[in-house]
Amino acid sequence: MPLFNQSIRRKIVGIALGLIVLMLITSILSMVMSSQVGVLLDELTNRYIPAYSHLARANIRSLERALALRQMVMTRMGSPSDEEAYAARLRDFEALDRKFEEEAETARKLINAIIDDPRTYSDNAALARLDVRIESAVTELRRNLDEGNAKLLKQIEAKNMAEARGTLEQLDTLRDAFNRKVDAIRADMLTQVFFSTSQVISRQHQAMIISGVVTLLAAIVGFAFALLVSSGITRPVRLLLAGAREVEAGRFDKPITVSTQDEIGELASAFNRMIEQLRHNERIRETFGRYIDPKVVQGLIDRPEVAIDGQRRVMTIMFCDMSGFTSMSEGMTPRGLVKVMNHYFTVMSAPIRGHRGIIDKYIGDAIMAYWGPPFIEEDEPALLACFAAIDMADQVPALQKQLPDLLGIRVMPGLCDLRIGIATGEVLTGSIGSELMMSFTVMGDAVNLASRLEAVNKVYGTRILISQATADAIGSHLELREIDRLTVAGQSMPQAIFEVMSKALGLSVPQESLRAHYAEGLAAYRARRFDDARAAFNAALEAVPGDGPSRTLLARIAQFEADPPDEGWDGAWRLEQK
Repeated sequence: MPLFNQSIRRKIVGIALGLIVLMLITSILSMVMSSQVGVLLDELTNRYIPAYSHLARANIRSLERALALRQMVMTRMGSPSDEEAYAARLRDFEALDRKFEEEAETARKLINAIIDDPRTYSDNAALARLDVRIESAVTELRRNLDEGNAKLLKQIEAKNMAEARGTLEQLDTLRDAFNRKVDAIRADMLTQVFFSTSQVISRQHQAMIISGVVTLLAAIVGFAFALLVSSGITRPVRLLLAGAREVEAGRFDKPITVSTQDEIGELASAFNRMIEQLRHNERIRETFGRYIDPKVVQGLIDRPEVAIDGQRRVMTIMFCDMSGFTSMSEGMTPRGLVKVMNHYFTVMSAPIRGHRGIIDKYIGDAIMAYWGPPFIEEDEPALLACFAAIDMADQVPALQKQLPDLLGIRVMPGLCDLRIGIATGEVLTGSIGSELMMSFTVMGDAVNLASRLEAVNKVYGTRILISQATADAIGSHLELREIDRLTVAGQSMPQAIFEVMSKALGLSVPQESLRAHYAEGLAAYRARRFDDARAAFNAALEAVPGDGPSRTLLARIAQFEADPPDEGWDGAWRLEQK
């Protein structure tokens, strides 16, 4: 291996190790300094500040205790004396007495905990003096107050109020002296709190300075390394970047010039081989994209196991056929017929692709397409298929005008139109065929039903018929008309079929009237009220003359009047009867 190749690797490994060591040092120092700061913060928040708070509350308890004592005296001085209120004040006084001692004792325990903790730098001598002062003040106050309180209670019990007032004033003097001592102790304790706070701030500043110095050192080393190796790496890396941008833009015709013999040179050679492979794959994808839907091609490339194993999914299937194709094609040359069919498929395939459908195959003049996962979300297939069908039907007038110009004739030998059938249901998706040839397609009852619905358009004179499951999935996004109930060969239960009339709120007034009268006639027809049904269907024809389903049902009523249906007739039309 070339020396330069080894040099680059050694430089990279060396600088990486150096940076790792610096990062470890920084991390260790940061953890140590942070732990020390954490200990100091813990002591400040959990000992110093609570000890100061307990001293303040001891002062407050002393005042509350004096207030309770005065309330006892006032209760006893009342005439007549309220013994129950006096007993309640006495209990309050005793409770406050206990709380006063608890606050002072808690403050002493926290101060002793600070003194006993060897991890922090505190003024233990000053704290010890505070502890002694607190103990001395509380002991002295307790001794004097016990004597004074006992004397006061006896005077109160003896109703000697003049002497009780004098004793109460003495107790107030003792309490004021105690409060002054506590205020002095609190001031000294606050000094210790400030001292602890300054230690925390100092340690934080030290940690920040040390981390900054080590980080700056790492930055200097990294910058020196960048200057050292950039001259041998920058140019080929820029070439690689430019090549990657070309690939990202879909251009695979610009290989990279290999200018070095190191790892970057090997990377450039591998990149060129990758471009060649991508160019080859793109040619394959473009070629197969003309015979198989591009989404299917991409799906087979990304997830080949789906094609091998197959899956059961709920999908929406569409069959589209050109009506009048046979009569139209009889007078055309083969070349003209191919030209017409290619234009027809191009025009009709665009709405399917535009609404994210998958074109499965072209069968003669028919188109088979489907919608469903994984190409779109599960709640979209039926609606997208019907939107595509409406757009396809909207292309018919323009297509009828284009075909004569396409062939160079004035009038087409036949009039072309569309018949579309759409069904939704569970189908099997996967690669189906023989060992010699496979086709990624869908199979199932929904496919057969969609094909039959396309053919049934001829019976009813409609363009777009959909199944019950498709209509349920659409909801209120489209304007539908129930046409009939259909029993398909091989199935015992009839299902309703619907005509897609327009998008939501897209019906004209005559179409609204047509749908209302037709629904009325269909209900009467199924109830065997043929006279009412005939009147309703005729009203529908008055609203929209030439309506195919109304004329079909009227003809069927005339047939039933001549040959009535069986008693078990359920109002459904059996497809095998056509």
